[in-house]
Amino acid sequence: MPAETLSAVPRPPARTQAAPVLTGAQAVVRSLELLGVTDVFGLPGGAILPVYDPLMDSTALRHILVRHEQGAGHAAEGYASASNKIGVAIATSGPGATNLVTAIADAYMDSVPIVCITGQVFSNLMGTDAFQEADIVGITMPITKHSFLVKDASEIPGAIAAAFEIAGTGRPGPVLVDITKDAQQAEAPFIWPPKIDLPGYRPVTKAHGKQIQAAAQLILEAKKPVLYVGGGVIRSQASAELLALAEATGAPVVTTLMARGAFPDSHPQQLGMPGMHGTVPAVLALQDADLLVSLGARFDDRVTGKAALFAPHAKVVHVDIDPAEIGKIRAADVPIVGDLKDVLVDLEAAFAKASGGDKPDITDWWAFLDGLRAEFPLGYTQPTDGLMSPQYVISRIGELTGPEGVFASGVGQHQMWAAQFIKYERPNAWLNSGGAGTMGYSVPAAMGAKVAEPDRQVWAIDGDGCFQMTNQELATCAINNIPIKVAIINNSSLGMVRQWQTLFYDGRYSHTNLNTGHGSIRIPDFVKLAEAYGCLAIRVEKEEDVDAAIKTALETNDRPVVIDFVVSADAMVWPMVPQGVSNSYVQYARDHAPAFEQGD
Repeated sequence: MPAETLSAVPRPPARTQAAPVLTGAQAVVRSLELLGVTDVFGLPGGAILPVYDPLMDSTALRHILVRHEQGAGHAAEGYASASNKIGVAIATSGPGATNLVTAIADAYMDSVPIVCITGQVFSNLMGTDAFQEADIVGITMPITKHSFLVKDASEIPGAIAAAFEIAGTGRPGPVLVDITKDAQQAEAPFIWPPKIDLPGYRPVTKAHGKQIQAAAQLILEAKKPVLYVGGGVIRSQASAELLALAEATGAPVVTTLMARGAFPDSHPQQLGMPGMHGTVPAVLALQDADLLVSLGARFDDRVTGKAALFAPHAKVVHVDIDPAEIGKIRAADVPIVGDLKDVLVDLEAAFAKASGGDKPDITDWWAFLDGLRAEFPLGYTQPTDGLMSPQYVISRIGELTGPEGVFASGVGQHQMWAAQFIKYERPNAWLNSGGAGTMGYSVPAAMGAKVAEPDRQVWAIDGDGCFQMTNQELATCAINNIPIKVAIINNSSLGMVRQWQTLFYDGRYSHTNLNTGHGSIRIPDFVKLAEAYGCLAIRVEKEEDVDAAIKTALETNDRPVVIDFVVSADAMVWPMVPQGVSNSYVQYARDHAPAFEQGD
């Protein structure tokens, strides 16, 4: 996508004749300032220390000192995902850099634009196993759009400017800039704007007109079309254009885990989330369709199930800015490479011309889908152990916060419930680790989102397992006045793993009990832990206390709030298509079990 759509880089001032001489470290800070960066997340160390000295003098950059570099990376992700800006993380060499790897891989899988700046040992020591040396460029090459190694101070402005250009254009993603310590300490003329030379990097944004016309014709002829919407619509900021196309065609819409909020949940054409834990109407709509219009989606295995049996009767229009995605899993009858924001406008225009302004007659298709919606509404069964229903807790968080809130989720059962039971009306409201499935994402991502969007209510919806991986960033939040809300969905176990053990391992709960919430054992006690971090802490064990706790959290804006919701470990995420089987499993279950319900 064009860089300007990410609001990343205001045009720099014209180059002056007398270039100031700066150290490489000063050039790093000045480059970030001129690129319009206002917030960075990081943690200093020896190899990046030269940068931290001029950073202290910057009035344009707010540096937020994290407690772990993984937190810096996820915070940069949350910042980018909530605001459409490019997130920035800084770390030192060796373990500081490698601690960023999980967040970089996460950003790569989910197409999140971040730039990570790392220090490296002196260039003459590289390759000698020097103290805190790691080949972070080599390590991250498979999980970045590009990784730079800078050994010359004069190359720093160009490398950082190029990193922002790469991160924010085409398919967004992470870029790493590794700078040796001698390059940071040396002096060089600071030339701005630098010449950016990226041979071979030419993202396609404008699609071929004939492909657009062919796609419009297929939509016009289809009797069972589905708009299969992925996270690319959100990254391209194309939600308004999607809404216009959907209403023009009358086709049903399904939004993947990464696309929740790209199309309003309240819209009558929204069928919900497809896939392993998708709604029955969404899953069967894809399975029975005669045309899939895939928009910024990658036919992930969690959506398709057994790919060879996915949507067997459907022709495919596949739109993506990354040509490598088209045909990777499913052959496309009409492949379209381009920026969705532009493609959707062109596709709507081509459809209007081909149809003469009339919608196709898909009355029978909608009758079938409406029947599914009536027969299988999203729901859940109440637990029988006397503990709270996690679905109820999460739905109340969504209802009391409203559509303008931001909800960052960890990974596991609570992630699926948050995707299912919170109603999303706008893009950038739902943040999660979709591709990598990274436990520990939620708290630092919420922190980054709150920095980017300080006027919004920002929730981290976390599990008791995920929370224990990155909860130290609550100290960062408390010290830096970042008042996020944290809802720990505490079932005292690794919930999704436990669910699989229930279903596929005869209830043999091997090493999934965390002892965090049930009975007299609370290790740790999340209320005491949160209070130690300077947070307001609340424990809720009864449903009648849920609303009051949420309202207290929403009214508290002088510090972070942590609510320990003690819920049933027996609650399951339904529906569920077992891994590796066809999505026709849902149809089979429906046909062979008259009492089949999403909650059973």
